[in-house]
Amino acid sequence: MRTTFALLLIAGLMPPPLTAQAPRIVAVGDIHGSFDGITAILKRAGLIDEALKWSGGRATLVQTGDYTDRGTDVRKVLDLLMRLEREAKAAGGQALILLGNHEVMNLIGDWRDVTPAICASFVTAISDVRREDAWKQYQRLGQRRPATAAPVAAYQQTRETWMAAHPPGCLEYREAMSPSGVYGKWLREKSIAAQVGDSLFMHAGLNPLRPAPKSLAEVNDRARAEIRRLDAHRQRLVAKKLALPSFSLQQLLEVNVAELQTATNSIAAAQALGREAPALDLPLLREAQELLNIGTWSLVDPEGPLWFRGYAQWDEATTLAQVEAFLTQMKLARVVVGHSPTRDRRITPRFRGRAVIIDTGMLAPVYQGNPSALEITGDKLKAIYVDGEVDLTATPAKAVASGVAAGTPLRTRAKRPDALATAKLKPLRLRSGGTPGIGRG
Repeated sequence: MRTTFALLLIAGLMPPPLTAQAPRIVAVGDIHGSFDGITAILKRAGLIDEALKWSGGRATLVQTGDYTDRGTDVRKVLDLLMRLEREAKAAGGQALILLGNHEVMNLIGDWRDVTPAICASFVTAISDVRREDAWKQYQRLGQRRPATAAPVAAYQQTRETWMAAHPPGCLEYREAMSPSGVYGKWLREKSIAAQVGDSLFMHAGLNPLRPAPKSLAEVNDRARAEIRRLDAHRQRLVAKKLALPSFSLQQLLEVNVAELQTATNSIAAAQALGREAPALDLPLLREAQELLNIGTWSLVDPEGPLWFRGYAQWDEATTLAQVEAFLTQMKLARVVVGHSPTRDRRITPRFRGRAVIIDTGMLAPVYQGNPSALEITGDKLKAIYVDGEVDLTATPAKAVASGVAAGTPLRTRAKRPDALATAKLKPLRLRSGGTPGIGRG
């Protein structure tokens, strides 16, 4: 038998040795509450069956963020992704669900894209009673401020304005997104960047003009730390009866400005009378002061990992070298991002395939796009649509991936949360040394 095996091997008649099949990766971009869109493309990609159960075996699904906001079925999409995460793991595969800027906006209290229809899916039998109770709590909060205190917009909403800002189900939605809420707790465990093989997946991506991070863990740890920091400050303000759990980021910033100004005025008044400086809650004031610099945080930085648009909008001819050098330094074959809908609503490779833009405007009523998925198997890339597939392995990169024409200035601007308008106020600084106090810096 051994002789026969040796002869067959020498003659070249034996079958070649088995090689491990390259792992299958399927990446999906922005969903924005399009339940029909995400289920249609996951079925087409073979990751779920007709019952919407995981059928992808050992494949890896990567969702690059922005599954919340705008579309009406946000809750159904969240429930689906949470379940698929569990089912994929049980089957030997994985579902990596990343945070996009819209998930983070929800976690930090920027709810401008949470529509009444989204809130309606959280309505319960006691929602009307709860809204009325919450309005009364808000009234009492404003009434606690001294009559001599400067007016603060956060406390001055009329009943009509407050009710319009808190449609039915809104309080339940915000609670569900809180640190202890069913969705908020899950989202706070998520990363903003993940590497699978030699591909980096993010919502917007790392800016090649900035120093490369030491590791992706550094990027993810910073994002989580910033969310925890804001959560802790919100809790402190609530405990001091300066805010309600449902306050928006804008309202928190307004409260902080007011508290810093009140402390400054108190110190100035004491000094004018030659008295000791009043007792101050210095930990709260330091946090309030630091929060006014939120515009520098990675979560809301317009050139940061959740808002950057360079991979979709930069002119390839003038920036290819920077992109390739950055990805080579990071030991990456490519970066895969969403965030910026492509002009033709098709998955678009750019920078000689080193960047792939996968936001194809799945939420059709808003973006007039279609569901899509990017399949990566080894060095093979394929775009999957409900109505067909396109081999992207040898597809030349297009000059433009979004509605911005070639030649766009190198530093693109991204829209930031509206609350940051307040954050531009010049912060009041705690003086170090001598009598603790607050002065204008």
